[in-house]
Amino acid sequence: MPKSTSKIAIIGAGFVGSTSAYACLIDGAASEIALIDVNREKAEGEAMDLQHGLPFKPNVKVTFGNDYSLCKDAEIVVICAGAHQKPGETRLDLVNKNATIFRQMIPGITKHNKDCIFLVVSNPLDVLTYLTLKYSKFPKNRVFGSGTILDTARFRYLLSQHFGVSPNSVHAYILGEHGDSSFPVWSSANIAGVNLTHFKKYSKKAMDRLYQKTRSAAYEVIARKGATYYAIGLGVAKIVRAVLSDQNEVLALSSYLNNYYGISNVCLSVPAVVNRSGIKEHIALPLNSLEKKQLRKSANVINGIIGGCTNC
Repeated sequence: MPKSTSKIAIIGAGFVGSTSAYACLIDGAASEIALIDVNREKAEGEAMDLQHGLPFKPNVKVTFGNDYSLCKDAEIVVICAGAHQKPGETRLDLVNKNATIFRQMIPGITKHNKDCIFLVVSNPLDVLTYLTLKYSKFPKNRVFGSGTILDTARFRYLLSQHFGVSPNSVHAYILGEHGDSSFPVWSSANIAGVNLTHFKKYSKKAMDRLYQKTRSAAYEVIARKGATYYAIGLGVAKIVRAVLSDQNEVLALSSYLNNYYGISNVCLSVPAVVNRSGIKEHIALPLNSLEKKQLRKSANVINGIIGGCTNC
């Protein structure tokens, strides 16, 4: 039987890391949350703030520090560390800076924990997931990124607002890169099993507009408040719970593909079954010819970045 609670370690106590820790604390799936940052004082401050809330949310231990030894015994290591995306900067602009950080960080973590699952949240997500797999030498099922889980959530929310239903009743995916070459899978998008084209409020123009809003959502938030962290924090908590509770939940996560519609040796987001072992399997979502072409385009973008990276 799977354990009901477990330890997780979160690397990076910035906006995303600290918010993820807060979301995981509220969720209660983890029995211990270790918050690690090169700036020990920042990690301590965030941990103190979380600890002061423990009377309202007992049975969770919060630790902190700047040493990777805190990753020992963690079942999941969530990586939120790295350079931040600035206004006007794409996720892929970050690759060289963050590749250097990861080349040093990943071996520092695996020195203390060779049995964990790596969950990458830092950007550029797909590239750094691939590099984490490379630097850790872990089995492919135990390294994955948060992928397009947030893109998909934004997409479903906007569709739900347009059609006047709950977001939980909308079944639609954004796949591919967590970035500008992502794409919507319109061919299978549905509400309660009914394709969107059968609804009165459907129009191609409206759908295109909603996807463009989905695609630009992160940039819009960054332009207004400097960073995005609430929604992805909730997404991290959902992934952590899916793993620790062995749910076999299907999520749009970035992981290593091997002959997925002919695409191999790259990390991209496709529907994946996730449980205590990590990525159990990929689901071959039916794609039309355009969607297959868009997935290959995402693969080419990521491969091109990795191939051109001077620090990888």
